[in-house]
Amino acid sequence: MNASKKSNCKIVDCTIRDGGLVNNWDFSVEFVQHLYNSLNEAGVEYMEIGYKNSPKLLKGAEDAGPWRFLDDDFLRKVIPQKLDTKLSALVDIGRVDENDILPREESMLDLIRVACYIQDVPKALELVNIFHERGYETTLNIMALSNVMENQLLEAFELIEASVVDVVYVVDSYGSLDPNDFNYLVSKFQKYLPSKRLGVHTHNNMQLAFANTLISVEKGVEFLDASVYGMGRAAGNCPTELLVAHLKNTKYNVRPVLDMIEKYMIPLREKEEWGYIIPYMITGMLDEHPRSAMALRNSADKDKGVEFYDKLTTPEVLHK
Repeated sequence: MNASKKSNCKIVDCTIRDGGLVNNWDFSVEFVQHLYNSLNEAGVEYMEIGYKNSPKLLKGAEDAGPWRFLDDDFLRKVIPQKLDTKLSALVDIGRVDENDILPREESMLDLIRVACYIQDVPKALELVNIFHERGYETTLNIMALSNVMENQLLEAFELIEASVVDVVYVVDSYGSLDPNDFNYLVSKFQKYLPSKRLGVHTHNNMQLAFANTLISVEKGVEFLDASVYGMGRAAGNCPTELLVAHLKNTKYNVRPVLDMIEKYMIPLREKEEWGYIIPYMITGMLDEHPRSAMALRNSADKDKGVEFYDKLTTPEVLHK
């Protein structure tokens, strides 16, 4: 692999944000502090410390941990001393009140990422513009790309190329894409967004999150989402420790990430479930949202993979 491409890479660790979808953001302050210090020592460039959505715009907000709605005063207590690793937060269209976002010089955050579906790209870019004006680095993460029509994508590209957004993400929401798909999509994004830097967000439904990330690096993608021990919704993400170990860049050091896994992730994995599991493989291969598989894993039939597969692939079931 081209060494210069590797040295341009920036890892965005999403353990708290995407991993929070597994345990309703029930992480202790000590857990998050240890993670931040470990990532900083490992040379990881960004830590996504949660969502910056607004509690008043979301159902069930009172049950979620504080990383679901990052409060600036709370963040200052959690990270009293900012180190080299920058802090990121994600917002969803319709779930964020722009008035809750302080100017960057008053905030702990450096990067705000806006997630949207293809039809909401214009709204997402309005938010990006506001955050850009407030001094933040910005990304646009178009979700569920595997379900987007070509003409929708081309229309969106025109708006995105003309916008102020810094980084545009290729997102494999359902973990259904393979390295050939990433090769194709990254080339398309590069062709139509020549002035933008690119990122990738992968899911591990088919054990391809790491491979899909590496093919993207090979093609010059800079921003790589990952999470420690792969912790993320359903099948989880590309493991941070694999990227840190593999991207042969003198600044990365895997030992602090292994320490985080040993002290915090292995005990957590005994209580919470994520990663490659057959129902998630099935939704990945069928290019479907993992919600049906997540429901199955919470039921008494959690290991009935054949029945689940039949249910999802039998035509009369699909058309009821």
